[in-house]
Amino acid sequence: MTRNSFRLDDRRFNQLSLAAVGAGFLLLVAAFVAIIASFDANQKSAELVRHTYRVVDELSQLDTQLERAESGRRGFLLSQHAYRLQVYSDNVRLIPKTYANVATLVSDNAEQTPRIKRLGQLIDDQLAELDKTMALVLAGNVAEGRAMFNDHSETSAIRQIRRLTAEIREVEYRLLQRRTAELQGTLTTIRIVIFLSGALILAIGAGTFWLMRRYTADLTKTRDRLNLLNTDLEAAVVERTSDLQRANDEIQRFAYIVSHDLRSPLVNILGFTAELEETNRTLGTLIERAEKDAPAILTPDVRNAREDLPEAIGFIRSSTQKMDRLINAILRLSREGRRTLMPEVLPMNDVLVGIKNTLEHRLAETGTTVTIEKVPDVVGDRVAIEQIFSNLIENAVKYLQPGRPGKVTVRGRVQGDRVIYEVEDNGRGIDPKDHERVFDLFRRSGTQDQPGEGIGLAHVRALAYRLGGFIDLKSELGQGATFQVNLPVAYADQGVGN
Repeated sequence: MTRNSFRLDDRRFNQLSLAAVGAGFLLLVAAFVAIIASFDANQKSAELVRHTYRVVDELSQLDTQLERAESGRRGFLLSQHAYRLQVYSDNVRLIPKTYANVATLVSDNAEQTPRIKRLGQLIDDQLAELDKTMALVLAGNVAEGRAMFNDHSETSAIRQIRRLTAEIREVEYRLLQRRTAELQGTLTTIRIVIFLSGALILAIGAGTFWLMRRYTADLTKTRDRLNLLNTDLEAAVVERTSDLQRANDEIQRFAYIVSHDLRSPLVNILGFTAELEETNRTLGTLIERAEKDAPAILTPDVRNAREDLPEAIGFIRSSTQKMDRLINAILRLSREGRRTLMPEVLPMNDVLVGIKNTLEHRLAETGTTVTIEKVPDVVGDRVAIEQIFSNLIENAVKYLQPGRPGKVTVRGRVQGDRVIYEVEDNGRGIDPKDHERVFDLFRRSGTQDQPGEGIGLAHVRALAYRLGGFIDLKSELGQGATFQVNLPVAYADQGVGN
């Protein structure tokens, strides 16, 4: 009782520990989300600070350009020196652009909007005054230009512009202080979150390490117990394998006996069908004579029988012939399943060339080319290997795409202790939904315009299984098909039949 209670408590403890670690990881995710959010807020605050600095910088440039334009005008009034004119012209050209930059930068601040609008009006007035004065001097009316300058010196818009830009700059400085404080706050938040996340990571790491040590100890104990069980399991596997072999042999014998015994009544049916055909011909002769000599004795049933009986006999014959082919196929599969495989080293290029040579007549008829690339050799049963690739290549030649010359390519490669062969064609292809169906016994896919009973691919897959491998298919309708045969490099009998 005590031992069972301990196990129950231990299981609960492990569940709670895992739940705690899971909760810790969730908290860690939340911490990372908080860090990301803090960084995002920090980026926004930093951007706002940079934005304020840009406003202040553009305002300073505007003041400087206005001052230089005014200085250039004064110098030109005094000396008419070309350099002063150049200074004036350059700055007058830059002032509108700089003002536009300031207006764009503060457009999101409703408090600054009236000031910016007023600033634009003052700048326009100032530039107009500058242009008039300079136009008089450039026209040779230097005295008149100087007089205009003296008349407007006391009422010049430049003084108002200076006061207004100072107000705008003061507002931006207040924004800068507030935004800098927000930036410091987000940095402090990031530091706190990073510190807490680090502490949480350490706690989770310590808890995970402790749990891993505990589970490792439990796994070691479990492994020792499994090693003890494996010894008994191997014996059980050998016993089950032997049972499977016996069951497989019984299935093979049953298939052979049933198929063999079915042939006897089938032969009788074929014989009686031949007698019915002979009788039908005799009756036909009698009915023809009766139609000529005494047509009144012929009833409608007799006339219908003369028409329907040959059709019925033909149907019986075709059905029995098909059944005979199916029984022969089952017998052939049964014999193959009971045949002892004889592994040997097979030069696969020679084997494939031999298969190709047996199909030369068919290849010439269909205009199909078969290309055999350099393929690796394999240790396997020659008969089984030849049957596998004969079926695959014959199918490729049989199911060509109308109007397209047939091309079949056989290639292979070694992958670890396996060898993979591919038979690729450019034929009519197989619908993906039929990829498994085509490997079933007596099942076919697509248009049934070629002779066959749906046995070839089932036989191929059975042989591949017997050799310790498998077969796969890649295909699309109208795009050809690639059959991939995966076999061990060296066949080893596993003790289990087909």
